[in-house]
Amino acid sequence: MPDIVAAGPAPHQILSRITVRTRGPGLTDLTARMAEALRAGGAGAGLATLFVRHTSASLTLQENASPEVRDDLVDALDRLAPRGAGWRHDLEGPDDMPAHIKTMLTGVSLSIPVAEGAALLGTWQAVYLMEHRDRPHEREVVLHFIGTCATPA
Repeated sequence: MPDIVAAGPAPHQILSRITVRTRGPGLTDLTARMAEALRAGGAGAGLATLFVRHTSASLTLQENASPEVRDDLVDALDRLAPRGAGWRHDLEGPDDMPAHIKTMLTGVSLSIPVAEGAALLGTWQAVYLMEHRDRPHEREVVLHFIGTCATPA
């Protein structure tokens, strides 16, 4: 169950933290956890913003059908910001600066419209946290919803 940090009256707001344990480079699907936070917080119609609180992980909206897409995205980012390219910043290892560049390229926040308590994602879309570091990490994503409260059935 998501950690609901705050919920308020009209305009209805939800502030929720989603903790993600990563296994190293790759994409972790957050779609179901976002949906649960919206449902648990009583979201109606409005806008959900997701924000990752890190400089070496990012968020993206991507295809959810073919796992090869996710692997290709990781490979493409590795080609754009390779380890061992002579980066000056390497305090935490050779993956440190490339991770910051990948985060800058992909972004740390998403805004997603919500109607009837559900994110209005396309058929093949899912929300992913992208881990850019080699080691596993615990990442925190903040979800903020502002809009209407769900109408009781």
